[in-house]
Amino acid sequence: MTSAETFAIILAAGMGTRMHSETPKVMHQVAGRPAVDHVLAGLNDAGVTQSVVVIGPELESQSGRFAPHPTAVQRDRLGTGHAVKIALDETDISSNTVLIVYGDTPLLTSATIERLVELQRSGAGICLLAFRPKNPAAYGRLIVEGDQVDRIVEAADASPEELLVTLCNSGVMAVSGDKLATWVRSLKNDNAKKEYYLTDIVALARADGASCTFVEGSEDELAGINTRADLAEAERILQVRYRTAAMEGGVTLRDPESVYLSFDTEFGTDIEVGPFTVFGPGVSVADNVIIKGFCHFENAVIGRDAVVGPYARLRPGAAVDAEAHIGNFVEIKNARIEEGAKVNHLTYIGDARVGKGANVGAGTITANYDGFNKSFTDIGENASIGSNSVLVAPVAIGDGAITGAGAVVRKDVPADAIAITVAPQDNRENTAKRYKEARATLAAKKKAAPKNTDKGS
Repeated sequence: MTSAETFAIILAAGMGTRMHSETPKVMHQVAGRPAVDHVLAGLNDAGVTQSVVVIGPELESQSGRFAPHPTAVQRDRLGTGHAVKIALDETDISSNTVLIVYGDTPLLTSATIERLVELQRSGAGICLLAFRPKNPAAYGRLIVEGDQVDRIVEAADASPEELLVTLCNSGVMAVSGDKLATWVRSLKNDNAKKEYYLTDIVALARADGASCTFVEGSEDELAGINTRADLAEAERILQVRYRTAAMEGGVTLRDPESVYLSFDTEFGTDIEVGPFTVFGPGVSVADNVIIKGFCHFENAVIGRDAVVGPYARLRPGAAVDAEAHIGNFVEIKNARIEEGAKVNHLTYIGDARVGKGANVGAGTITANYDGFNKSFTDIGENASIGSNSVLVAPVAIGDGAITGAGAVVRKDVPADAIAITVAPQDNRENTAKRYKEARATLAAKKKAAPKNTDKGS
């Protein structure tokens, strides 16, 4: 793990024009959080806790979201070297190593960051993170002599021979903190794009007699996000990582490719997850849980030995306690389903408590919203809610109480009482038969009636 002697500059001011979005590309989400947040988390895991985020003016109003990390605004996009200069001008950086990373590389791992920093600290003025993409196309090429980088040539400025080089620059680098400012402030923009290329510091470092070396990473880890297709590919790669980790940790995924996890999904062991299940942010699942598939969870907690699904939705604030059952087409929002309780089908439970051992019948609704306020429904332990009941909040159903099928409950029900609100059933003998005969006679008369074919003059 790196130490506090490393400072990171995160370049996150890219326009992302090929995303065709008003959202800055570093703020597009991968596995439940913005790409730049993945980068910050990777740095933190590597022990790099001090950093500055270089943002564009469109993110200036949201600069507080990066706290405790300060931000520097790049108002004119004049290249990566210009972005680093702004960070140096606006931030007090006194670390031995300055790590420069990009906000659109959410797949960069802490292990790779640690390798890069370790090699730079072994005596290199600059250590570059290189890779060999299947299609090098627009990537800058590393021109090397042995283990030393002589220079980096941007694709737009490369000769035909240089374009044949397969070793490419990811843009990520670790640089001597003592030298970075001098090299960056010496950059020129005499190139095809008239930009200040950060990569030109390699030549400046070599001219100063500094060592410039590199480590290689994988393409999957280093590819940036510039298009919606890149975003989808980053999501795919990250999902493979998360699914693999889940299965290695004791989770059975019946159809792994159809299960989507978030960056913070927490699993216990001996869990079974059916196909087409989505774990949004903030979900934790305890041991021995069975999830039957086609479910969607977000900011929810599922206790041990619970059974959920299929086709269940747990919205923010849902808590399913141990051994509880949540069945098909059940939606839970901001409600606790206590130990052993059952809500098995076609039901909405919102802003409520379902007590230990209670049973909620099919079609039950907690009417929690009156257009102005959301109110609470309390269902006691071992209560039984009849099918198609409507519980109009605020209302309490006592322990052991029962509501009859079809009941509309507007008043509290005492413990062990039965609440019935349906009118008495009235069976009218032979009425159905007479009704059907009358309808059939009327239909026959209409069919036999002559049609009016006179269209007028």
